[in-house]
Amino acid sequence: MTCIIVDDEMMASTIIEQYVTSLTKIKVVGVFPNAISAIKYLNDHEVDVVFLDIHMPDFNGFDFLKTIKNHPKIILVTSDKDYAFVAFEFDSVIDYLVKPITEERFKKAMLKLKNRSLSKELAQTLKKEVNTAEETNDFYISIGNRLIKIDFSQILYIKAQGDYVEIKTESNSYTVHSALKKLESKLPENIFMRIHRSYIINTNKIVDIENNSVLIGREIIPVSRTNKIELINRLNLL
Repeated sequence: MTCIIVDDEMMASTIIEQYVTSLTKIKVVGVFPNAISAIKYLNDHEVDVVFLDIHMPDFNGFDFLKTIKNHPKIILVTSDKDYAFVAFEFDSVIDYLVKPITEERFKKAMLKLKNRSLSKELAQTLKKEVNTAEETNDFYISIGNRLIKIDFSQILYIKAQGDYVEIKTESNSYTVHSALKKLESKLPENIFMRIHRSYIINTNKIVDIENNSVLIGREIIPVSRTNKIELINRLNLL
């Protein structure tokens, strides 16, 4: 699990970072003095938790919550008790910590975070079971006035290209107006894996893995450092 800290008070950020490092297994991957720099980071990186100050100049914590699209779990940190009611209108907010934060209060917030995470994992498990029961072997894409059937087994990889995706099969290449995330939800998880923010691959089509890339057909495809570990764990190694 990873987190970032967003607070314009250096002392507050330091204390939170010390608590996270000493009391949890969460990895701090970034500390930001304002919301804008944190949003720029989240545009290119995914994290599980954000420790977020409410009162920051120009762009406050609530502006941050309204701006980011894919909400990680949020633990608000503030010196003002008066915003708790507003804060919990956001589904992603786990807890509301009032400065100065004691170690005991921080531990309670971590317990809430753990319980919320367990509930999410259970929901994901149930979703996987439903998807497996309803699993199909193909889907249709719209190209001009045609609907083209594509078998999952024929797909090599799928690449994001702005507002489009390229679906590369063993015999053809199709460009479709779609988000990569939307397409990912239609693919069986036991075969396909997102190994990079721009690529989904058919793990059955891997020819070779070297450093931070995989070879599929004749294409060398990058693997993010985080996803490489999961990919290796999924492979049938001797």
